[in-house]
Amino acid sequence: MKHFSDAYRLKTPLSEKLFKRAKEVMPGGISHNIHFFPPYPFFVKRTKGSQVWDADGNEYVDCWMGNYTHILGYRPRVVVQAIEKQLREGIHWGGVYKKQVEWAELIRELVPSAEMVRFCCSGTEATMYAVRLVRAFTGKKTILKIAGGWHGANPDLSLGIKTPYEREESLGLLPELQQYTKTIPFNDLSGTLEVIHQNEEDLAGIILEPVIGEGGFTPAKKEYLQMLRSETKKLGALLTFDEVISGFRVALGGAQERFHITPDLTTLGKIVGGGLPVGALAGKREILEKTSPEKKVNKWERILIGGGTFSAHPLAAAAGLAMLSYLKEHRQKVYAILESNGEKVRKGVQEAFDREGFNAVVTGVGSLFQTHFPFRKGETLDSPHAINRFTDVEKREVEFRVRMLTKGIHVMHGGGCLSITHSDEDIEKIIRAARKVAREMAKL
Repeated sequence: MKHFSDAYRLKTPLSEKLFKRAKEVMPGGISHNIHFFPPYPFFVKRTKGSQVWDADGNEYVDCWMGNYTHILGYRPRVVVQAIEKQLREGIHWGGVYKKQVEWAELIRELVPSAEMVRFCCSGTEATMYAVRLVRAFTGKKTILKIAGGWHGANPDLSLGIKTPYEREESLGLLPELQQYTKTIPFNDLSGTLEVIHQNEEDLAGIILEPVIGEGGFTPAKKEYLQMLRSETKKLGALLTFDEVISGFRVALGGAQERFHITPDLTTLGKIVGGGLPVGALAGKREILEKTSPEKKVNKWERILIGGGTFSAHPLAAAAGLAMLSYLKEHRQKVYAILESNGEKVRKGVQEAFDREGFNAVVTGVGSLFQTHFPFRKGETLDSPHAINRFTDVEKREVEFRVRMLTKGIHVMHGGGCLSITHSDEDIEKIIRAARKVAREMAKL
């Protein structure tokens, strides 16, 4: 019997050769774990709009879109022109300049919690600084995060990401560094309240993705967010939304605009930089001001948020400013397209598996979606815990992905995201491929 990866291997011989070369110089052949999948990843050669071409010349409708970044599609003219203009002005200065001010002002205008902004180079950095700021501002130590929540590889939050949640996530993480980070169950009011009350005397803050990636892009229930907002205010703790993915995607102002809950701090990345390396920490003025170098205090009385060599890089500022300006100017059209296309894909893929009688559940919100394969029918998949416990994650991550690739569709975590460049034809291609894959999987 043929293996499901045989057709993929036949299509991608040059990618296989490149992967063998890559493994000689990079551990596992990659520099980001998510880039690997068996038997080997395809190597991207070029992109445009909603399409990706690999080294072998195969064309795919892409649902990964640069780690959820390219909401306007690959190489949007407005962003390319802004980068080209900035290249002529300068690449990196290591100083302040007007565009970064305009960029921060626009973020402040669009994101409800963003009274002030501090730029860095990645989402991981942003969450690392957020935790430090929360602890310093409150004078307390304990941080609560969602069991299954991912906030980058920052050591303070590298706990309770994959099951079993009670085991360490990696070698090399100091146990004493993590003793003040604890997990709460997503969308479970009573379970979360119990943990909050157990830690209320030393609770510095709570951080979560309001639309949780490891939970199938399931939105937090409004009553759950309201409870977190109420409890943190009551206890003098801070609420942080990690909107690295959801920011500017589920609404122009992110999940906090969509759900009408304003956190104290917000971490941003991806879309905010227009496709270039970026991270940002935004929030209330009284909190962010504590990081100001203007404050004449001893170093042990200051909150160190230094950024890095490339923080607020001119190319990222130019690209991010162009991206956010476009989204602001065309917000009605952009978000209507994303909502409509996301709903079409979720419905179409779900119907494809239902028609074949194959147990699958498609989750998501807005332009975000994932496809899961529960072990039993009727499972409620509304949290990372439910997905990791009740679904075949390996089938989603490898078999479904490779089978879709052989049909010309690139998915991540059983889905991914859409851009405004995904055409009606692209949507139909995704659904048509899902029908063929459902048929293949049902036969087995």
